[in-house]
Amino acid sequence: MLRKILFPLILGLSGCSVLISLGVWQVERLAWKEDILAGINARLSTDPVPLTFDVNEVDHEYTRVTLTGMPAGEELHVLVSGTQAGTGYRTISKVFTATGPILVDLGLLAIDAKDAPPLVAPMDITGTLLWPDDVNDNTPPPDLAENIWFARDIPAMSAALDTAPLMVVLTSGTPLDPRITPLPVNTTNIKNDHFEYAVTWFLLAVVWAIMTLFLIGRTLRPKDT
Repeated sequence: MLRKILFPLILGLSGCSVLISLGVWQVERLAWKEDILAGINARLSTDPVPLTFDVNEVDHEYTRVTLTGMPAGEELHVLVSGTQAGTGYRTISKVFTATGPILVDLGLLAIDAKDAPPLVAPMDITGTLLWPDDVNDNTPPPDLAENIWFARDIPAMSAALDTAPLMVVLTSGTPLDPRITPLPVNTTNIKNDHFEYAVTWFLLAVVWAIMTLFLIGRTLRPKDT
């Protein structure tokens, strides 16, 4: 009898072990991601500090900062969808500060307001330092003629607007540009699907085990004579 069920048994145990291992790996990834999100939320909950140019991505990303600046009236439009304010253009503005010009992500500009003139007035800004990872191998190049970008690319944008390679995402400002809805940095849009992946792998392991038992049962069932 053992010889009859040896192959389906090995197949079942091997499949279940692989699927369970993948589920355990996703549980470990979930703990890793939750630790990262907790660190980000801790930074976002601190009091803002005055912006300096002596910052870097490793040590200062998600740091809340304050600054006073003057928008230059030059901006880049990043086409986005699925934000809390809907579909439109993230507006990346050149803003002069006492230390030099930087990039400020002012928020979402409605599709039909793309040609509206920007607000050019001194602003008191509270925001978050961010080095976005929007760019990937599938990101198309910007349409420079129409001023439509498809990712926040700090090196390319700072070169286009002649600013320091530094971006602040606006949380609040005085005065606010009436065209734009701020999109403050938070962790709600950071992808964290590891729990769903873990459940999927564990359920597949259960299904594989049931199919293995069914196959063993078929193997052991006496054949009709």
